[in-house]
Parts: sequence; structure tokens; C-alpha cells
Amino acid sequence: MAEPADCFDDVLPEALRFRAPAPLVDIGANLTHESFTRDMDAVLQRARAANVGTLIVTGTDLEHAEQAIELARRHPGVYATAGVHPHDASRWDNNMARAMAALYTEPEVVAVGECGLDFNRNFSSPEAQERAFEAQLGLAAESGLPLFIHERDAGKRMHDILHAWRDDISQAVIHCFTADRETLYRYRDLDLHIGLTGWLCDERRGHHLRELVSDIPLDRLMVETDCPYLLPRNLPAKLKGRRHEPALLPWIVHEIAYWRDISEQALAAATTQTATAFFRLPVIKEPQNG
Repeated sequence: MAEPADCFDDVLPEALRFRAPAPLVDIGANLTHESFTRDMDAVLQRARAANVGTLIVTGTDLEHAEQAIELARRHPGVYATAGVHPHDASRWDNNMARAMAALYTEPEVVAVGECGLDFNRNFSSPEAQERAFEAQLGLAAESGLPLFIHERDAGKRMHDILHAWRDDISQAVIHCFTADRETLYRYRDLDLHIGLTGWLCDERRGHHLRELVSDIPLDRLMVETDCPYLLPRNLPAKLKGRRHEPALLPWIVHEIAYWRDISEQALAAATTQTATAFFRLPVIKEPQNG
């Protein structure tokens, strides 16, 4: 990996102060989580030191979407998504639809979501999840924004719904992909993007992903932390508090590059180019030395 960069406090031990060989985009950072309240500025400084200069902050409901937009307004290189997570799908109604539609006119919002289906926990019923998801697909079609999608244990139903909508929506990414080869190929057939996280770094459940990373076209692959969740389990040092953060994204890139058998430089450059095009971001340039 690239040489570690200077850090701004002692949260990250020296062994975890990575710097990516090319600028990275973290397409899924839950920076509105309460654990980031006390040290947001330091978190963003550590991310920049790690060459993670662009962050997409996930809005999982109306409150958190509004908070994500406010973060994006205050910090250069930060953008927001806005949507209703399937866990909260039962809260979807006409008022929510109008509020979300208004947020999609804000320049800081670059995607509809996090939305989708989660048949693993079913905190909202499958029927409520499908109703809210299809409503958000409609809003994505109207706004022209890409989709930031959550799917767990619902691959077949997700494919069927997206297949019916595919001609009406622009682009879509299955964020934090954890499913099997069959599901991946269904998504490939729909020309969807795939987001990979530190799940691949988990020896208990991530082995199958290591075998699939080469099956994801580079122009459809993006990387994310999903912080503060999914802290990689194979980090070279222990992290006090175990809160994941964007500065650790280079480690995930390191792991993906290893299993894909390409350089970290090539993977970083490709995923950033893909994310920049997907979210319609300003072109990211490596700072010049001297």
C-alpha cells in the first residue's frame, strides 16, 4: 500500500494511516450517524489525508437526508443522497413523497436513496418495502437522478422490479453488494453498478465476494466504507472504539485490488472515474506537487 499520511489526532494508530495512490470517492458514508458528531472536522481531515477527498453521505430518511445536505453545504467535496431505507418503508406516505421530491431539486443531492428491499430483517413488511421502493423509482425517473439501492436477501424480487423500470430510470448502484454470483449476473444484465465495502475483508462471510470481484466490470465498480458500520476485520492494527470511517477506504481498495489481481493505482483510478461519471461530479484531479 501507499505510505501512511500524517494524521490529525490519535484516533487512528500509525498502522492504519493509509494514503490511496490516487484520489478515491467513498460512495456510501453514514456521516450523519451520532458517532461522528464530536469530531466531524477531524474525520474529514483524516479522509483528505488518506486521499479520500470526495464523500457521498447517505440519507436514509427525511431527517438524515436533510442533515446530509447540510454537511454537503458546509464541506467541499461532500455530497448527499436522499431516500427512505427499506427498514423505514412503513413511514412512506404522500407527505414523505412531496418532501423527498423537493430535496431532489437541491444541488447537493446526487442520488435517490438509500432505498430498496431488505427481506433479511423485514423491519417493514415486504409489501410496504415494495410500495416505498416503487414510489422512489418513480421519483428517480422524474428527477433523472441515479439510484443508491439497498438489497439484502431480495435479489430475485429486486431484479424483477428493476427490470420493469429499467427503461425509465437512469443509472443505479447496488450499494454494499453481498449476494451470490447468480444475483450479480442478474444485476450485470440490467447494466447496474456495484458498490463493494469491507464485507469482503470479513473472514466469516466475505470469502465468496473475493471470488466475484473480477466478474464486476471496472466501469461498473465503486467502493465505499458504509461507515460507521462494516469495519474491516482484517486491518493490520486494532482500532479503539471500532468505528469505521472514510480514512480507512484505502484498505478496502487494497483488498479488492489484491483479489482482483490489479494494482491499487489502477483500481483507485477506475473506481473514481466510474463514481465521478455515475454521480455527475466535477472531475477529480490529483494535486500537483511543488
